Amino acid sequence: MKQTKIIATLGPASSEPNMIKQLINAGVDIFRINFSHGSREVQQENITRIRETAADIGKVVGIMGDLQGPKIRIAKFAEGKILLKPGQPFILDCAYKELGNESIVGVDYAALASDVIPGDILLLDDGKIALNVEKVQGDKVYTKVVQAGVLSNNKGINKQGGGLTAPALTTKDFADIEFACRMSLDYIAVSFVRDATDIALTRTLIATHSGTASIIAKIERVEAINNMDEITKACDGIMVARGDLAVEVGDACVPGLQKRMIKTARKNNKLTIVATQMLESMIKSPVATRAEVSDIANAVLDGTDAVMLSAETASGDYPVAAVSVMARTCIEAEKNREFSFDMDLSGQKFDYIDQAVAMSTLFSAYHLQAKAIIALTTSGATALWLSRFNIGIPIYAMTNLTKSAQQMALYNNVHPILVNTQAKNTTDLRIEAKTILLNSKLIEKGDTILLTCGDHLHEIGGTNTMKIEMW
Repeated sequence: MKQTKIIATLGPASSEPNMIKQLINAGVDIFRINFSHGSREVQQENITRIRETAADIGKVVGIMGDLQGPKIRIAKFAEGKILLKPGQPFILDCAYKELGNESIVGVDYAALASDVIPGDILLLDDGKIALNVEKVQGDKVYTKVVQAGVLSNNKGINKQGGGLTAPALTTKDFADIEFACRMSLDYIAVSFVRDATDIALTRTLIATHSGTASIIAKIERVEAINNMDEITKACDGIMVARGDLAVEVGDACVPGLQKRMIKTARKNNKLTIVATQMLESMIKSPVATRAEVSDIANAVLDGTDAVMLSAETASGDYPVAAVSVMARTCIEAEKNREFSFDMDLSGQKFDYIDQAVAMSTLFSAYHLQAKAIIALTTSGATALWLSRFNIGIPIYAMTNLTKSAQQMALYNNVHPILVNTQAKNTTDLRIEAKTILLNSKLIEKGDTILLTCGDHLHEIGGTNTMKIEMW
């Protein structure tokens, strides 16, 4: 069974119910709603379709809303695009309201002139265009073209080395958080996070709207790298957002940073997602490049919880094929994971009872070579602890709460099962779990199973028992 989870971005190429069904069956565990695109009506319709389709086919699927964050972009050109030549002077004007030309263009980020000084390098269109800041006068940033090319409407601006002061959350993001809470989304991804205060503000807004979404911090700024530890501790998971991050720190730095971020997150028992251009060629091609397959495999071997598709499924020509390639690659890479559980566990200190039970369960299952681990859970907390160390044994997390099941869809090697239980006590629930798993052929009679549960049903954080059984 696939252990690494797949996130697929929903868009025009993938929003029909039959396509959603195909994507789920191909291996999608979480759908991403990109709040940068689409009307509120379309977004709501897509969320409803995902929920209804998943329920129709009996699958547990989560939904993540991805906040747009600050728009640091140029405005539009009279002809839609221009050709910039090496050494050419070019002005970025924060107050310019006309359509741009070969000499000047407006900028929708009013603080740009305050954020740069002569000598700074501005990177446009994901680094395809590079401008050297010559001088700043009022709202105008005078630059010289260092890396030339075609520049079209509304392309993004990054400052090499970071330093743009735009806040992570905008007025639009505030409205999108309220909408995400109203639609009971499972995850909210915060773009352009700078420090832990951005996460704290997001958590406050979610609570204000009675939401239960977990927070994913997108790491795509130099400032976020410098504040990695505090951000990781404040959020529920991180996304290695390699697009803007590569522009700010340089392409060559990203692979090392990816490994460091995943290691830091797992050390702090947080989720990880690797994103951006994982199967970029499959937007137009039915097959992946060898380099893309290796990229996915390396993310799996690094220990990420999930890998993500963006335009490949949102607007590409082969969305189902892209998911299938990603799923096959994950499964093959997982066969080559190296387990060093005893060493990983050495020196660990446990702060919670359910954490201690989870670690004891993993240790026992690893040495007994059990067929499966069954977590009877309410909130999913025990399943999260279990998922932090991958020992190659599947974890079936059974809960009667839809929200918990959908959030667990992102946990590495956790297979959530939503049960409408009539059990009055944990003994009845164990019997019910055994019946479900045997009937679904996930286990067989005579298999060694480790099971975690609590003395009292439906008590959050109440896991206090590990049982070893032969089913």
